[in-house]
Amino acid sequence: MATDYDTPRTTDEDVEQDSIQELQARRSDKSSGVVDIDETEAAESLELPGADLSGEELAVRVLPRQADEFTCSSCFLVHHRSQLAHEKTGQMICTECAA
Repeated sequence: MATDYDTPRTTDEDVEQDSIQELQARRSDKSSGVVDIDETEAAESLELPGADLSGEELAVRVLPRQADEFTCSSCFLVHHRSQLAHEKTGQMICTECAA
């Protein structure tokens, strides 16, 4: 719990002199401590440095699968033939998925 060191401190004598009604009134006046924050609004205001990619266009040249490559039937990634672990019933499996 946070402590406000600027508030005047009460002594034991002050606490003993307070009535129950005054203590209850003080307790209900204080805020509950629950912060009501809209998460979407907070996320929209959060801006990461260098993260504005709205005006960027990606230019990627996609090549078809080459003759020395295969598509793994487990992870569906294209690998070089040197990474072929085994081929069962026409299904090619890469070394990463076979491990």
